[in-house]
Amino acid sequence: MSYQPNMARYQTMKYNRSGRSGLLLPAVSLGLWHNFGSVDVYENCRAMAHTAFDLGITHFDLANNYGPEPGSAEETFGRILKQDFGNLRDELVISSKAGYYMWPGPYGEWGSRKNLIASCDQSLKRLGLDYVDIFYHHRPDPETPVEESMLALDHIVKSGRALYVGISNYAAPAAAEAIKILQELKTPIMIHQMRFNMFDRTHQNGGLFDVLVKTGVGGIVFSPLAQGLLTDRYLQGIPADSRAVRNHFLKESQITPEVLAKIVKLNDLAQSRSQTLAQMAIAWVLHRPGVTSALIGASRPAQITDIAGCLVNLSFTQDEINYIDTLTR
Repeated sequence: MSYQPNMARYQTMKYNRSGRSGLLLPAVSLGLWHNFGSVDVYENCRAMAHTAFDLGITHFDLANNYGPEPGSAEETFGRILKQDFGNLRDELVISSKAGYYMWPGPYGEWGSRKNLIASCDQSLKRLGLDYVDIFYHHRPDPETPVEESMLALDHIVKSGRALYVGISNYAAPAAAEAIKILQELKTPIMIHQMRFNMFDRTHQNGGLFDVLVKTGVGGIVFSPLAQGLLTDRYLQGIPADSRAVRNHFLKESQITPEVLAKIVKLNDLAQSRSQTLAQMAIAWVLHRPGVTSALIGASRPAQITDIAGCLVNLSFTQDEINYIDTLTR
């Protein structure tokens, strides 16, 4: 049966302007970092994309190396686009990135003009698209002049491969320099993607959000749930099938008794707000000035539906903010 989107999909989602650009992004965006690769069940991937769009989530975020295997998330989403979203392209914001290792040899990663333009062309081919809405430099390159990387992004827009550009994982001083170059080039730099959650405030403490607000660039946050820590997943200890046991990006050694005690207290606060812990964690991220959207990952459709429920209560009292700060700073 062909996919028929929910006719009421735009009635409950909140859309925020990305910095001072003309582009509105959903408060919750879906990232395809994991669970959309060649090793995953295609029909589950498809169901998650349907659920997201039915909830008004119009932004789908990829990168050239997402999978596993690298590149396969773009191939999976390209298949979903062709099968289900072919006549809905203008209602979608699709982003991709380049900068991390993708292919062998000296041109398969980092930030040279050679790498970024070749990577963008490869991503478009895998997605089956003429253009992406946003193309990011995925990480700063300490060995390549930032001007070269930004001029490559400028070319990607002016050649029609992308509508906007973004940067990701840049600390405040490097972000300010990159944004300045792009704005002088009149290139539509409208977003920065960074890790941020209650337990990881590196970029907040480093002044990145101040840079974004000052320059009029939006912020989109990845890992807002701290790789699953800020959910009810670990309230009763460490499940046998959890990310921590698999020892991928979240390490079992990080989940100390002290951390678990904080999670329990945060969950109690969330319940007092009539929210799940995940919903409160997303609402807290969105409460931060400079944040346009929270980028979530999911392994099943129900997780997306649950997190989107955060939109019912995005406000915090000052006492709640202070309590969260006391627990997690």
